[in-house]
Amino acid sequence: MSDLDHSAPVIHLRGGSTSFVVELGAPLPRVLHWGADLGELSAAEFDTIRATALPSVTHNSTDLPRLLTVLPTEADAWSGTPGIEGRLRSTGLPYPRFHLTGHTHDAQASNLSLQLHSDLGLELSLRYRLDAHGILAVDGQLHRLAAAPDEADTFDLTALTFLLPLPERATEIVDFTGKWSRERSPQRIPVPFGTHLRESRRGRPSLDSPYLLMAGTGGFSFRTGEVWGMHVAWSGNQRYLVEQLPEGAGVHRSVVGGGELLLPGEVTLADGDSYDSPTLYFAWSDSGMDGIADRFHEFLRSRPQHPTSPRPLVLNTWEAVYFQHDLNPLLDLVDRAASVGVERVVLDDGWFLGRRNDRTGLGDWFVDPDVWPDGLSPLVEQVRAHGMEFGLWFEPEMINLSSRLAQEHPDWILAPPSGAGPSIRHQHVLNIAHEEAWKFLYERIDSLVSQYGIDYIKWDHNRELHEASSRGDSGRAAVRAQIEALYRLLDALRARHPGLEIESCASGGGRIDLGILQHTDRVWASDCNDPVERQHIQRWTGQLLPPELMGTHVGAAKAHTTHRVTSLSFRLATALFGHAGIEQNLNTCDDDELSTIRAWAVLYKELRPLLHSGRVVRADLADEQTLLHGIVADDGTSALFAWARLGTSSAVTSGRVAVPGLASDRQYRIRTRTEIGTPALHEHPPGWLTAADEGSLTLSGHTLSTLGLPMPTLQPQQALLLQFDAI
Repeated sequence: MSDLDHSAPVIHLRGGSTSFVVELGAPLPRVLHWGADLGELSAAEFDTIRATALPSVTHNSTDLPRLLTVLPTEADAWSGTPGIEGRLRSTGLPYPRFHLTGHTHDAQASNLSLQLHSDLGLELSLRYRLDAHGILAVDGQLHRLAAAPDEADTFDLTALTFLLPLPERATEIVDFTGKWSRERSPQRIPVPFGTHLRESRRGRPSLDSPYLLMAGTGGFSFRTGEVWGMHVAWSGNQRYLVEQLPEGAGVHRSVVGGGELLLPGEVTLADGDSYDSPTLYFAWSDSGMDGIADRFHEFLRSRPQHPTSPRPLVLNTWEAVYFQHDLNPLLDLVDRAASVGVERVVLDDGWFLGRRNDRTGLGDWFVDPDVWPDGLSPLVEQVRAHGMEFGLWFEPEMINLSSRLAQEHPDWILAPPSGAGPSIRHQHVLNIAHEEAWKFLYERIDSLVSQYGIDYIKWDHNRELHEASSRGDSGRAAVRAQIEALYRLLDALRARHPGLEIESCASGGGRIDLGILQHTDRVWASDCNDPVERQHIQRWTGQLLPPELMGTHVGAAKAHTTHRVTSLSFRLATALFGHAGIEQNLNTCDDDELSTIRAWAVLYKELRPLLHSGRVVRADLADEQTLLHGIVADDGTSALFAWARLGTSSAVTSGRVAVPGLASDRQYRIRTRTEIGTPALHEHPPGWLTAADEGSLTLSGHTLSTLGLPMPTLQPQQALLLQFDAI
C-alpha cells in the first residue's frame, strides 16, 4: 500500500490491439490496465491513469488505499489467493515479503521482466510478453539465494499463482468440464463472490480440464461481448481461478489467474535451487469468444515449429481391427486406404509383446514375433509401396504389472514405497523421471523409429496419476518430475529424428494444452468418433486450437463409443474440419461407400489450404440443435461453412441465419459441395438453395452477415456444406 507516486515509471506493452500497463511502484508494481489498446499515451495521460487507479479507503479496512500488486500477498492486506505460498523450513515462517529490485523492458519486443526480492532469501523474476496477436504470456522463475553455510535453509513452495485484474463489467464465466468421449463441455456461471477454483489433480489436464477459462460481459457469445481468457500451458496438475472479494482488487472488481498445482513437498528450494513456472497465456477480445480463438490460433500458427506441410490424410487401425493384428487383412486395409487417397497409415495398439488385450504388454516395446514373425517390415513395405507414411502407436508412460518390464524393474513403477494402488484400465504408471527407465524408453522408441523409418508416433496416455510417488526419493510426490521427463523425452526423440511427428493422445482428449504442444504436432480430440458428439467436441476444442492441430476421423456407421448410427455424409462432413482421417474398417465398405470416401479425400485435399490457415467462425444461434460454423480465408476471398442439424426442434423452419466473418465489401458466389452426398431435408428447400446447387447464387458479404439466409430444415444428423468464393 502506498500513496500516489508520480515518479514511479509506467510501462506500456502493446500488441494485437491490446494494452498491458504496469506501474513500477514501491514496494511492488501493479497492473493498471489489461484489455483494449489505449494507443500512444503521453506522460500526462499516464498520470491520469495512475490517479484514477487508487481505490477508496473503506470502513473496517486499511488506512491507505488497498492496491492489487503483481504478486499479491497478505503483506498487501490481500485476503484472496496469494501470489506465492510456502514456508521457510527452519522457522515455519509462511510470509515472504517481496519488493522490486530492478526491471528490464524491451519496447520493440513488447516484454517486461520484473526482479523481485524477498526477506526470506528468495528472488522472483516475473516475465510478461505481449505478442503481435494480443497474447500475453506470463511466467516466472523463483530462485533461492545461496547463503552462508551456517545460514543454509530450505523454502518449501506450495504455490506460485499469477493473477491479472478483471473490470466490473466482467460478470460471467465460461470454462469446461467433461468425461471420456465428452471432452470440453462448456459451463457458464455468474462471477461469484469468493473463489471460483478449478483444479486438476489427475497428473494431466485430463478429460474434465477447465481448458480455457473465460470471463466476460453479460451474455458474451461467439461473436459478441468483451472477453478475458486464460490458459495454463502445462501438462500436469493445474489451477484456474476467478476470484471476487467484497472489497474488490484495488480499483478492479476481480482477478483471473492460475498456475501449476504443486503437491505437498513437491518443490523444495535449497540454497541455489530454482523453480521455473509453467507459462500462463492471457488474451482479451472485444468480439466475443471467436476473437479469443482468433488470437490463440494466430499465436500458434506463428510458432517456428508449427506444422507447415499439408496435413496428410490419415488411416488409423484401432477401430478397424482393434487387437486383432493379422498381416493379410492389414495388407488389404493398406491397399484400400491407398485406393481412397490416404497418405499416412498408423498401426495402433496390439503390435508388441503379449499385447492381445489391454491387460498385459505395456512396457515391453518389442515387436511380438508370434503375431509378426517377420517384424513389421511386410506391412511397412506395403505402406511405402503406395507412397504413404507409416506411423505407430505407443503408450510409453504406462506399464502393466504383468509385463516383463514390471517384473524385472518393480522400482521403476511410479508409486509409494508401500506399493502400487488400484489399477486404472489394468495399468500403472512408469516413473520416466527415473533415469534408467527414461533411457530404456528412449532406446526402445529410437530403435523402432530407426528400424522402420517411422514418420509418426501416436503417443497415448490412458491412466491418470494417483499417488505419483518416486520410490527412489523416499516416496516424494513426483508429478512435476514426470512431466519434465516427458518433455525431455519427446524433445530428445525429435532431435534424434528430425521430421518425426508426434500426436498427443490421452484417453482421447485428456492432455490437450499448450505445454504438450510445444513438444508435439497435433492432438487427438476425443476417442469418440460419433459425429453428433464430435460436432460439440470439435467446436469447443477449436476455442483454443486451430483445425490443423486437431485430429478428426471418420468412424463406422455405428459409433464405437455411443452405438449411435449415423449417415456416411454426416460423418464425413464432420471430420472435414480438422486434420482429417479414417478410423473405420475399409475392408468392410462396399464400392459405393469407398467411392464416397474417395470423393471426400479429394475434397479434403482441395480445401485443406483454406481449412488449415483461415479464421474459425461460429454463429450464435438460439436453437441448440443447429450449428453454423466455418473457416474464412484471412483475405476474405473464400470460405467453407457447415450448416448442421443434430436433433429435432420445436420450430418448423430456421428463418434467416446470419453468415458471420465474410468481408462486407465483397460479392460472393455461393455453391453447395455435394461430393460426399446431399443432406436429407425435413421440409422443401428454400429457393436460394436450388440456385446454390447450380452455382448461380451471388450475394454480398454485407447481406450475408446482416440479413443472412433462410436455412433449410435438415433431418437430424445431417450437414450441408456451403462454399463462398469472392468474385
